[in-house]
Amino acid sequence: MTPNDSTGSTVLIAGGSGLIGSEVTRQLEAAGHTVLTLVRRPPSKPTEFTWSPAAGILDYTLMDRADSVVNLSGASLSKLPWTPAYKHEIHDSRVTATRTLVEAMRRAETPPSVFLSGSAVGVYGDRPLDILTEDSTRGTGFLADVVTDWEAEAEGAPESTRVVLLRTGIVIGPGGAMKPLLALTKAFLGSRLGNGSQIWPWISLHDEAAAIVHLLSSDLEGPVNLAGPVPATSNRLTARVAEDLGKPYRLAVPEFAIRGLLGDAGQEMLLSSQKVVPQRLLDDGFVFRHETAEQALDALIK
Repeated sequence: MTPNDSTGSTVLIAGGSGLIGSEVTRQLEAAGHTVLTLVRRPPSKPTEFTWSPAAGILDYTLMDRADSVVNLSGASLSKLPWTPAYKHEIHDSRVTATRTLVEAMRRAETPPSVFLSGSAVGVYGDRPLDILTEDSTRGTGFLADVVTDWEAEAEGAPESTRVVLLRTGIVIGPGGAMKPLLALTKAFLGSRLGNGSQIWPWISLHDEAAAIVHLLSSDLEGPVNLAGPVPATSNRLTARVAEDLGKPYRLAVPEFAIRGLLGDAGQEMLLSSQKVVPQRLLDDGFVFRHETAEQALDALIK
């Protein structure tokens, strides 16, 4: 059964309370599908089920009830700074959650037919001269290492399960990476970051969730870039935020200050340049609601 069936399907989501998971849940339920959510606290409703990914604890019989599994678990990348301890949490929260889900699938009598597992465009590293499609090689850096281990765990799903790796960019929505940018701009601290020419792979929250829903019933497998179809520089994004909020945009933070204050997080989240193209999504017929970063920002702010 797929999410396009008229009778609906059952989708099990890990990380369903986060920014992306909440919107995926909303879109699935609006289309008539049943969403089961894994939580790390006592359940508050019949569709919630407790798990402990760090301890590898999950009732594997849930996998017999689910047609599909969506894995969005992982410590936030936008929580700064990345101390050595937090970098360890970023890595292990993704790897252990994915491993726990995969092991439960492998124990199930009837494993889910689809497994969509979170990933990130960080796998490509800083590549200012390259056009990055799903066929591009991995890059270097902390996030590239994290994503490589993360995706390897997902690929261990049962052979009968179609695995899709959701290589996501910056999600333009009311939380996540946009939250500090909006707060600083509202406080009259909107700034160009570095020289502002670095390309940020962005996607609107609506399109991120819609792409995930689309991929549940697609035939695609393997890595899929979840990024908007029209690339944008960081300066275009930060300047548009200031324009939409009606705030000044006269400051500039030099690269050395960003690296000095934020270390790897500053380099990989703010200064890296990645011209990521959602080639497989486009070829599969997915239609973006927000084709430009300006459209996505206007929809969020105005």
